[in-house]
Amino acid sequence: MSRIGRLPVTIPAGASAEFKDGVVTVNGPLGTLSQSINKKINVKIEAGVLHVERSSDAKDDRALHGLYRALINNMVTGVTKGFTKVLAVSGVGYKLAINGNKLTMNIGYSHPVEYEAPAGIKITVNGNTEITVAGIDKHAVGQVAATIKDFKKVEPYHGYGIRYKDEVVLMKEGKKSGKK
Repeated sequence: MSRIGRLPVTIPAGASAEFKDGVVTVNGPLGTLSQSINKKINVKIEAGVLHVERSSDAKDDRALHGLYRALINNMVTGVTKGFTKVLAVSGVGYKLAINGNKLTMNIGYSHPVEYEAPAGIKITVNGNTEITVAGIDKHAVGQVAATIKDFKKVEPYHGYGIRYKDEVVLMKEGKKSGKK
């Protein structure tokens, strides 16, 4: 049996879950998320605990078992706590500004780079060196953070660019003089 799939998902106080017509809907203080479920997977909700069960031991069913349990767990976490990703921006003269839901970045190009946040995602700027991406959908938060990160890849000699705050970038050694 799947190690991930067999774990129960506890629904905390203030949140509720419902499985109807092959769709799991989770409501919480931060919002509502829905996920359609494969026909081979069944979801049971009893006394604030959600169990994911599969119909057979086929390889595909075992994979789906763990997948849907993880997706449902992320939905419960998202509507109760939310998800955040923090990006660090480093570079000489790099500036960040937020106007409504539009992020404007001066990151070494001849023009400012603008990025408009999709619905359900909140982008904030902390000082001139950090971008915080927050929302209830883990996939959407990660995708927006990755898209922003791709605007300026980290340069390996000085470390200029956009990276995740906890990301470690291996730096290369610069050129040495020819004198001995």
